[in-house]
Amino acid sequence: MDKIKFGTDGWRAIMGDEFTFANVRLVTQAIADYVGERGTILVGHDTRFLAEDFAVQAAEVLIGNGIPVEIAKGDVPTPVLAHAVLRRGCQGGLMFTASHNPPKYNGIKFIPHYGGPADDSITRSIEANLARLTPADVKRKPLAQGEGLVTWVELGDEYADSVRTLIDFDSIARAGLRVVVDPMYGTGRKLLPRLLQEAGCLVDLIHADRDPLFGGLSPEPTEAQLPDLVRLVGENNAHLGLATDGDADRFGVIDSTGDFLSPNQVLVLLLAHLVENKGWRGDVVRTVATTHMLDRQAAHYGLTLHETPVGFKHICQLMLQGEVLIGGEESGGLSIGPHIPEKDGLLACLLLAELRAVEGKSLTSILRDIMGEVGGSSSTRLDMHLPGNKKEELMAAARDVEGSWQGRRILRRIDVDGIKWIFADDSWCLVRPSGTEPLVRIYLEGADQEALEGLKKDALAFVDAL
Repeated sequence: MDKIKFGTDGWRAIMGDEFTFANVRLVTQAIADYVGERGTILVGHDTRFLAEDFAVQAAEVLIGNGIPVEIAKGDVPTPVLAHAVLRRGCQGGLMFTASHNPPKYNGIKFIPHYGGPADDSITRSIEANLARLTPADVKRKPLAQGEGLVTWVELGDEYADSVRTLIDFDSIARAGLRVVVDPMYGTGRKLLPRLLQEAGCLVDLIHADRDPLFGGLSPEPTEAQLPDLVRLVGENNAHLGLATDGDADRFGVIDSTGDFLSPNQVLVLLLAHLVENKGWRGDVVRTVATTHMLDRQAAHYGLTLHETPVGFKHICQLMLQGEVLIGGEESGGLSIGPHIPEKDGLLACLLLAELRAVEGKSLTSILRDIMGEVGGSSSTRLDMHLPGNKKEELMAAARDVEGSWQGRRILRRIDVDGIKWIFADDSWCLVRPSGTEPLVRIYLEGADQEALEGLKKDALAFVDAL
């Protein structure tokens, strides 16, 4: 079949439309054909509608193909499943999630044996299998007949044990932090508050029920989606507000000042924390759309920095190859070298609590100190929804730019993913088309808010001139 597109984050679609039990069985059969009978597959799910039922359907197809299955008990964060795949030596994992997408979506993400995003060769193989399959090709056996092939497992404890080797719980306990946690009705609702409480934090928990409608919002921890978290941090005089998305692979943070800190700012904070407070070393990896403050920090610390295309799969491959300290992207995903090569919002939140405890002052204040050392920056992303062929026209216009853009001298052009210009004042602009929507994303970074506003004005004028 050719309808289902299986990408790095697997397959996502609208439930009842394309995401049906029949199609779930087909996709699982394609994965089973890729895996073969080489080892155990872990199956997990988030808090979405019918999540357990979809997971059971997949498990029945896997055991129908003679593949041993371990099914996670209850809803589970994607990074916890990825951690278990890696630490248990499984052949792979199937995670039923649409991550931060709206409630009507669901999805299947395949996590290979290395515990990170599937690379292009793997997804191409699965897509090729899908293209030739029909419903008659699906092998399926009821769970009740899967004796010896099916085990139900609890994954939270082994993840918690692993995280305790990375995070100084004693330092957090001594600080007596009060933290408001917003899991956005998703899979971070049990493990994140538990770990913070075990680290001695006073935790105020909101939006922790299982709600497949996510309170009527998309479970994405952006500033616009976290008004309740901002309010409660202020009302409770909390040190931090921490949020995770639907499957807890992304994070959001509100400082004690009530300020939302962007993923770019969090990456800067955590790089400084890992080097200065924990004494760790290693390479720094960021995507082409992520802040260049990391470049200046890496130079300041004498670390090597790598720039990749957008998507954590590219960061993952570098984490698998070498000594990476931290890797991250502006969309809210990060991980560290000693952990797993997959985005982990739970770990990000715990590292932020550790940083707040060790420094004893607000994250905003710490960020100001870092900017005083390496220089500051302000960044944003513009999503340009363009009709008809305007998307292609904009990209063609960007490719034709040489020497200068909107009167700004271009020092360097980078074509690793979209078109990126580095200007003489160290500001930059990235023009990158969406692969799935009629829009172009324009990423901008300037030395401060005033410089950023100038870049935004120039970017909008560039688009309007088409």
